Amino acid sequence: MANILIVGANQGIGYYLVERLLELGNTVTVLDIRIGAIEILKEKYPKTVLPIIADARDLFGIENGVHQAIEQFGDIDIAIHNACLCTFASEHDTGYEIYQDVMDVNYFGALRLTKTVLPHMQKAKRGRIIFTSSGVGITGFLNISPYAASKGAIESLAKCMQIENEEYGISFHLFHPPLTNTKSASGISVPKEFKAEAKKVGYGLADHIWSKKFVICHSVNQEVQIKLSYRHPLYIGKMMTKATKRSLNIQKG
Repeated sequence: MANILIVGANQGIGYYLVERLLELGNTVTVLDIRIGAIEILKEKYPKTVLPIIADARDLFGIENGVHQAIEQFGDIDIAIHNACLCTFASEHDTGYEIYQDVMDVNYFGALRLTKTVLPHMQKAKRGRIIFTSSGVGITGFLNISPYAASKGAIESLAKCMQIENEEYGISFHLFHPPLTNTKSASGISVPKEFKAEAKKVGYGLADHIWSKKFVICHSVNQEVQIKLSYRHPLYIGKMMTKATKRSLNIQKG
């Protein structure tokens, strides 16, 4: 079993990822700005889950959380950046400060975790680091450019880090969940019935957490969709946008 640290897991996909990882017998440290749900989960798993209040935007908080995780459970086998900030507005209605804030959580949060965990993993000569990405980071989508840009940035960061750290026995990966019925995705104008269940996605990712593939999906269907997105990014992005607009028009009608 593994010692796993996750940044951003008090709700949604992250919560169910933690729940399943604990069911499988792993030890899990969760860093989040809110930890109420994980505290409740701790009642069932008092010896194997460690909730810590920390903000992905705060390097000291990340460093402190990593230190506590190592002190409590030993070397970290897997570190996951799952913290997410998503806004829903056109570029015209989105100021520079919004882009900066989204990048601070989604991209620089991933970088803070990487820079904090890597020295420990390099010393141990093993480990894996996973960033939660998104299909819109590949394809683009309307009214979501800060989020999509941040996900595109972590895609490139993961590739660079994979190349730089192979000699240490450390691998980098991307989680690619589908559009899921979570709070962070609530502003996307897509009917609820077209969104995946957070529990199904979280459990599926946990079950595939040791996959050797660079891109890790919760299901075969999602894997096929992501492959199509990488192959035809702009076409898929435009098609998704048109389908969303059609759905909205039908709902209004």
